[in-house]
Amino acid sequence: MDRKKLDDLRAKYAVAPPGDMHDPKFKKVVEMVFAGTDRRPKPYEGVATFLGAPLRLDAPATQNWAGLDVALVGVPMDLGVTNRPGARLGPRAVRAIERIGPYHHVHGIAPFTEVKAADVGDVPFRSRFSLSDSHEDIEAFYKRIAAAGVTPISVGGDHSITLPILKALGATRPLGLVHIDAHGDTSGPFEGAKFHHGGPFRQAVLAGVLDPERTIQIGIRGGAEYLWEFSYASGMTVIHADEVSKLGIERIIQRIAEVVGKGPAYVSFDIDSLDPAFAPGTGTPEIGGLSTREALALLRGCAGLQVVGGDIVEVAPQYDATTNTAQAAAQVMFEILSLAALTRTRAKPAG
Repeated sequence: MDRKKLDDLRAKYAVAPPGDMHDPKFKKVVEMVFAGTDRRPKPYEGVATFLGAPLRLDAPATQNWAGLDVALVGVPMDLGVTNRPGARLGPRAVRAIERIGPYHHVHGIAPFTEVKAADVGDVPFRSRFSLSDSHEDIEAFYKRIAAAGVTPISVGGDHSITLPILKALGATRPLGLVHIDAHGDTSGPFEGAKFHHGGPFRQAVLAGVLDPERTIQIGIRGGAEYLWEFSYASGMTVIHADEVSKLGIERIIQRIAEVVGKGPAYVSFDIDSLDPAFAPGTGTPEIGGLSTREALALLRGCAGLQVVGGDIVEVAPQYDATTNTAQAAAQVMFEILSLAALTRTRAKPAG
C-alpha cells in the first residue's frame, strides 16, 4: 500500500469525530441524521411513522397543510377487494418498517433534506362499511391536499383508493400514469359495483382525470387478461410480466418516458406486481411477477417524470410471516418520495 496515501487517510479519518464527512452530499445527510451528536435515532423506539418522517397530525387542520411539500398519507380501507381482505392493515405494517433511507444512492439525494415532508396520519372515514362513502371521503381529503399544492404519497388500502385520489389530483387536467401491477385494473362492474379494486383506471379514464394514451401498465399477468380489454381499447400501453425479460429494463424505462411524456404523472404501485416469493402478503397474488430489484430499477427510471403523487397499495400483512411485503412496500414508498423530491426540486426557481 502507498505509504503517503495511508498517512493521508490516517490524518483525515483516524481521529475524526463521529459523523465526520467531507463529501457535501454525505455531509448534508449526516447533519440531518445526527443533528450535532454522535447518536442516530433508534429505529425501534418512539411513534412509528412512514419512513421515520416527522409526525404532523395537525397538518390537515391547517389551510396550507403546515407548509409541507409532501404529505405521506395512510388510507386504511379495503372494502373494494374481490379476493382476500386485509389491506386495511397495510398502513400500520408499512409504518412499522425501520431503516429505509434517508439517502438515495442512485439519485444522489436525501429527499427529507430536499423537501418538507411529514406523515399526516390517515384519511378519516365516516363509515367502515360503505365503499361509496369511503371513496367520497378520500376524494374530499385529497382535494384539500391538491388545493394546497402539496404532493401526496399514500399507502393503502386496496387499489380502489387510487380512483378518488386521481379524481382529486386530475380535476383540472388529466394525468399520465405509471401503473406497476399484476392486474390491469380496468375491468367493468362486478355484481352491481363498478368502484372495486379491479376497475379504478377504467373509471378514472371515463371520469376524464386519467389520459389513457399517457398510461403505461407494467407487470400484467395471470388468467384475468380477458377483463382488461379497456386497457387496449382506450390506448394504454401494456407490458406483461413475461415481456419484461425480453424487452429488458432499460427499454421499458425508455417506453415509460415515451408514453408518459413531460406532463404531470401519477405513480401507482400494487405490491402484487412483485412475485409472491418477494411479497406474499397481498390479497390477489400471481406467480411469475417482478423481482424487487426489477421493480426498483423501473421506479428509479421514472426520475425524469413530473411526479405529482403516488401510492403503494394492497399490502395485507397477515398473509406474510416474514414482513418482507411491508419491507418492499416501504422501500417503494421511499422511491416514490424521491421521485417527488426530484420533481419539486426541478420546479424550484433558481437562486
